[in-house]
Amino acid sequence: MILLQLPQTRSIPHNTPGSFSSLMDLYECNYINMRRLLPAIPAAPSALVSRIPGGLDLHLRVIERFRYTSELHLTYQFVQHGAVVAEPDLRIRVYHDARLAEVMTAHLRHYPLFDAEALAKTHPDGPRLHSRWKINRFLFKWLGYCLRQGHRFTGPPSRPIDDPHHP
Repeated sequence: MILLQLPQTRSIPHNTPGSFSSLMDLYECNYINMRRLLPAIPAAPSALVSRIPGGLDLHLRVIERFRYTSELHLTYQFVQHGAVVAEPDLRIRVYHDARLAEVMTAHLRHYPLFDAEALAKTHPDGPRLHSRWKINRFLFKWLGYCLRQGHRFTGPPSRPIDDPHHP
């Protein structure tokens, strides 16, 4: 009898930080939470503000809206030393057909700039996956916090905007 050795296979645990499967789970959870926060995505460009008693105003701007994707900007805005500060400052791409949402850029005070498109060009898969996982995990936690606080964007846009790059 001839015994053939089976090739060694390594499975990646489903919830491993930085794994592809955990990243896809985060994208799916982020989509669900974004839709809970914003049940109907208005036409671009538009701006919405969610106000809750005793909390910071949550600002959402629809940058672009297409059939299969939307680009959103989500942030708190507050005044610090006489200047308006946006923190955290995230640009999120929502894939309507795939029901996923991912962070495209992030400006966080104590972390370096995150830019998914630039990262894809400069880093191999391992660090790229881990970086995407970390920033999308942040979005997951922040959306959960916003929802628990009572934030929702359910009304008409707070103000129409002409320039999609207007803060």
